Amino acid sequence: MTEPLNIEEFEVLARRAMERPGWDYYRSGADDEVTLAANRQAWRDLTLHYKVLVDVGHVETRVTVLGESLGSPVIVAPTAFHRLACPEGELATARAAGSVGCAMTLSTLSNTPVEEVAAASTGPLWFQLYVYRDRSATKALVRRAEAAGCSALMLTVDAPVLGRREQDVRNGFHLPSDLSIENMLASGFSDMPEAPRDSGLAAYFASLLDPTLTWRDLEWLCSFTTLPVLVKGVVRPDDAREAITRGAAGVVVSNHGGRQLDGAPATARVLPAIAERLDGDGTILVDGGIRRGTDVVKALSLGAHGVLVGRPVLWGLAADGERGVRRVLGMFNEELERAMALCGCPAIADLTSDLIGSPW
Repeated sequence: MTEPLNIEEFEVLARRAMERPGWDYYRSGADDEVTLAANRQAWRDLTLHYKVLVDVGHVETRVTVLGESLGSPVIVAPTAFHRLACPEGELATARAAGSVGCAMTLSTLSNTPVEEVAAASTGPLWFQLYVYRDRSATKALVRRAEAAGCSALMLTVDAPVLGRREQDVRNGFHLPSDLSIENMLASGFSDMPEAPRDSGLAAYFASLLDPTLTWRDLEWLCSFTTLPVLVKGVVRPDDAREAITRGAAGVVVSNHGGRQLDGAPATARVLPAIAERLDGDGTILVDGGIRRGTDVVKALSLGAHGVLVGRPVLWGLAADGERGVRRVLGMFNEELERAMALCGCPAIADLTSDLIGSPW
């Protein structure tokens, strides 16, 4: 295999390696995929007004997020069903993330129990949470994440119902018979139904996840967990401020990778206003269309403390298992360090809004 030079080349290799339904599930967005495309384009449109004659003999990418020292501001986003890409699934992802100094966020909808992923992790492990109609099942899942050693929770709030992903509907997407939603096995919610005229995941969401979620539920979560809670799926400054007011430690500026409401704004467009509204209160992470180290520089310059990457990790996993994930994350880190040097910014603190210019 020719060694990929960038994330797009990993995507090509992943497409060749995967069965069509799994590939479509990973790649596709909602409806016309307008937001999916806009996420990527928005980062491309921003220009970098670099500084010159700055000593960049040493560039430091280490950051502190939620009180944890991380080797990189690049964090593995929560994505479901890693064993569609590789038999080792989330275990391979966790080992790779730890080896390159990146934190990992494990999805509620993982094919591997949180306890096993925690045991395989050598770096920080966070847990992404969906709230089920059965609150006792939700609380039990939080307790398991705490006991396993997860150091933060990421509450997804932009999926009261599942966005219509037409490729999944066309494929009648469901998990193969040998895979399940392992974290929900103990609660009896581990199986995804087959839905010949729809997506099995859509049927799962409709039957089990709670569309009545409100700010009171965020307060409920914060009231009983000892872990910091990040609210994922925020695109409005007023919602970001409300999340902090209600007890969250921070927000993830996210439109679910373009997979929920098509026509939602690109995350690069809304990040500056959210950072301005929070004005230093709480942690800000961002995801959506980040494919290069220069995108990471832009995100941090616009006020984020870190970025989440989802699909690129899956491309690496499908293309070459643990080694592929390690290479993808290493690629981001290498590109980030080079971009910082070329911007005349040897430290993360040097990445400020004056680096960002108007679109081309």
